[in-house]
Amino acid sequence: MAKTIQAIRGMNDCLPTQSPLWQKVENAVKNTVSAYGYSEVRMPIVEQTHLFSRAIGEVTDVVEKEMYTFEDRNGDSLTLRPEGTAGCVRAGIENGLLYNQEQRLWYMGPMFRHERPQKGRYRQFHQCGVEAFGLNGPDVDAELIMLTARLWRELGIADHVRLELNSIGSLEARQQYREALVTFLEQHIDILDDDCKRRMHTNPLRVLDTKNRDIQAILVDAPQLSDYLDQDSKEHFAGLCELLDAAGIDYQVNQRLVRGLDYYNRTVFEWITDSLGAQGTVCGGGRYDGLVEQLGGKPTPAVGFAMGLERLVLMLETLELTEVRRSVDVYMVTAGEGTLMVGMKLAESLREALPGIRIMSHFGGGGFKKQFKRADKVGAVVALVLGENEVAEGTVVLKDLKGGEQHSIATADVAHALKDLI
Repeated sequence: MAKTIQAIRGMNDCLPTQSPLWQKVENAVKNTVSAYGYSEVRMPIVEQTHLFSRAIGEVTDVVEKEMYTFEDRNGDSLTLRPEGTAGCVRAGIENGLLYNQEQRLWYMGPMFRHERPQKGRYRQFHQCGVEAFGLNGPDVDAELIMLTARLWRELGIADHVRLELNSIGSLEARQQYREALVTFLEQHIDILDDDCKRRMHTNPLRVLDTKNRDIQAILVDAPQLSDYLDQDSKEHFAGLCELLDAAGIDYQVNQRLVRGLDYYNRTVFEWITDSLGAQGTVCGGGRYDGLVEQLGGKPTPAVGFAMGLERLVLMLETLELTEVRRSVDVYMVTAGEGTLMVGMKLAESLREALPGIRIMSHFGGGGFKKQFKRADKVGAVVALVLGENEVAEGTVVLKDLKGGEQHSIATADVAHALKDLI
């Protein structure tokens, strides 16, 4: 017997029992971003490797350790996308969408990182990203945060997430702070773990993200990034906070909050939950005003965020918010000579008359008992029953599978009857 082939570790199937909850999350995302006037863009899953090394940063964990990179048959270095922003910016530049224009875009799809798989963190994961280009003020930053807050309300998880904000200033201000932070960390080199020692000279702001409690304790006395901010960044952040206050959105300023990718500047934010253990960030983003120029375009202000769909699905499961629309509304039961074809034609006419109705026809034969058992298993609420007598009389038996009541009606009246039941 041939050995069974299994899925790659950290790359999971989404089974029919799971997909309705995924669809619930995806539809909520699509409806929410559309309500704010954002348009969908779809980018390739594979990009040139140097797109990500230039955008994300050569010394980030993503580029150094996590990307799926390979050479194709032409010898070109290609990478499965580890995130969406770089590809979105590349698409905008290549297709002339960004120069002297305002664009509000969103995308959804799989991303790939070679990490140690754990609950809420996978090697193939799915993200929704939202990006706005050509807008320089704090108003669009605030609207993106308001958009995410609306999504949490739509999903019923608003009471289980909290917003953290920070400003990491301009590139010049951050460089000055970086030097001060490295000087401070060098004074405590004996306490730093290997990961922080490595980051200290490559990406020292990431040390502020450490989960090591001993290092967290010394960081209390570290220089504060807010003391190094340029005036424009201070005013921008103050404007953002004012807009969020006016909108009634609660937030906490976290001066240790930085994002893991090099392209961010000014505003950074995260939505965090305590419902998922260690994987607490469900959405993160901020400004990246220099990235378009960095990737070969004209200087263009930009801001965006990304959210992991696996974590949102996991949150809904953890909080038992898993009610979804049933997959089947009506089950077509047929038995007897010529009933199957009549039943299939009736089902088609009902799909025309009632767009959105979900009708499953029974195939494979079997008695009424077997067919009703199948109707219950798929979750149908109504069965339409056709026997030879019904076909001869132009009627159908409508059976309420939840209440148990049934009655015979004319075939021409079925659509009207179902409209009141479904």
